[in-house]
Amino acid sequence: MLRQRVIVRTLGVATAVALAATACGPQKTEPAGSASKVPSASAAGSTPESSPSTDNKPADASPSPSPSPSASESASPSASPSPTVKAIMANGDESEQVRELQARLKQLKYMTVAPTGFYGSKTTAAVKSFQSKNGLTASGAVDDATWKKIQSVSKKPTADELRPPTVNEVDAPDPRCMTGRVMCISKESRTLAWMIDGKVVSTMDVRFGSENTPTREGQFKVEWKAKDWTSTIYHTPMPYSMFFSQGQAVHYSADFAARGYAGASHGCVNVRDKGKLASLFEQVQVGDKVVVYW
Repeated sequence: MLRQRVIVRTLGVATAVALAATACGPQKTEPAGSASKVPSASAAGSTPESSPSTDNKPADASPSPSPSPSASESASPSASPSPTVKAIMANGDESEQVRELQARLKQLKYMTVAPTGFYGSKTTAAVKSFQSKNGLTASGAVDDATWKKIQSVSKKPTADELRPPTVNEVDAPDPRCMTGRVMCISKESRTLAWMIDGKVVSTMDVRFGSENTPTREGQFKVEWKAKDWTSTIYHTPMPYSMFFSQGQAVHYSADFAARGYAGASHGCVNVRDKGKLASLFEQVQVGDKVVVYW
């Protein structure tokens, strides 16, 4: 009888492992205490130094309601040199004007990440650097004088500059991506580049699994596709799924679209732009390469 119980338990574990490899979903479905509650830097596939997430609202910590004096000097409107100088944009703001500011700062090489519309630490640092180099009070907040100066030395951003194809800058392709038809997926830049014979056709932002359910790295191929698919384990929709490794797939994620990098998948490659992925889904064929790399 004892031997039978051991066999049953073993079969149960094996079955659970097999099922876990057939589908994935957003980490918000995990029970309390899982990695989904507080994704680590490795789960997002980036470090604070390399990631644009500090100006991407879903991943930012909210500005402290009671900042220390040193924080106020660099990020708060209260750091203005006199009470008469009023900040028109500052840390924590979110607007189309902030998006324009970021696009202009990117033109001037003070920012390297794409505009998000959210004024975070990277924007604060860029504004402060611009102010220092142009004889303005380096508060990190944009007052009228700073805004006029930025406008005078930059041009009105185009639609593509305001909303580029990806928030994240596309990484240099892995050598394995330079031949054939391939979804070239960089964990470093958190981007997917659809490439044909070494040329980039389209790009999109992606996110990956947590450190407990990591997205596998290596060279794979598209095994099968499903335009309408639901996770058999987590019962969450996985539209435009392109499976490449034992249940891991590239697919659209409504959770990613809503929460950004504040969440993670259970191993799949999540895409947040449904329209772009729908177009890619029509182009990708079973057998095409998939390369996931750092």
